[in-house]
Amino acid sequence: MDAQQFDRLAARAEALAERPGDGRPPRRILGLAGAPGAGKSTLAARLVARLGGLAALVPMDGFHLARAELERLGRAERKGAPDTFDAAGYTALLARLRTPAPGTTVYAPAFDRSLEEPIAGAIPVGPEVPLVVTEGNYLLHDEGGWAGVLPLLDEVWYLDLDDRRRVPRLVARHVRFGKDRAHAERWVHDSDEANARLVARGRDRAHLVVPMS
Repeated sequence: MDAQQFDRLAARAEALAERPGDGRPPRRILGLAGAPGAGKSTLAARLVARLGGLAALVPMDGFHLARAELERLGRAERKGAPDTFDAAGYTALLARLRTPAPGTTVYAPAFDRSLEEPIAGAIPVGPEVPLVVTEGNYLLHDEGGWAGVLPLLDEVWYLDLDDRRRVPRLVARHVRFGKDRAHAERWVHDSDEANARLVARGRDRAHLVVPMS
C-alpha cells in the first residue's frame, strides 16, 4: 500500500473518530475484514498508530476458543473456521464497546500467536477513546452468531489481496510462528483457504473494498 492510499484511509478513519454529537453513538467502530493473510492486522495497527489516542485496536482473534476446548469439540484441526470462535462473546463485546457505561474501561481479549491462545482482559479501551478498530475474518459473515456483528459496526472495509501474494505471505507467517514449512503449506491449503472462500462471500456487504499489495 502506497503512502497516498494509506493517507486516504487514515483520513476516513479519523472522520469516524470525530467526537460524538448530534445523536451519534458515544463511540464508533470500524471493522477491517478479509481473507487470512490479506493484511488486516497490519493495516489496523497502522491506522491506530496514526490516530494516536483517538483509536484502540480490538482484534476478533481474541475470541478464538482455547486449544483444550477445540480438542474437546473435535475442531482443533479446523482452527480458524467460524465455529472455532466465540461469536456471541465477540458480538456482546462490540455492543459494550459501542455504548460503554459512562467512565468505564472495557477490557477485551487479545490473541498470542506465539502461544496460539487467547489472553483474557489484555486490551483496555478507556472511556475517552472515540473509535475502536476491530479486524478479523468474519465481520461480514451472515450465518449463525456472526450475523449480529455487521449491525454493530459503523463501517467495514474489505481488504482485497491477490491470492498469488496472499497465500505465500500466509505460509511465511505460519512458519514465522513455529510451523515447519510442509505443515504450514498443508494448513493453508486444507484450512485457511477453505476459510478464505467463505470470507470472500461477504465482500459485497462491505462499505469499502481496499485493494492491497
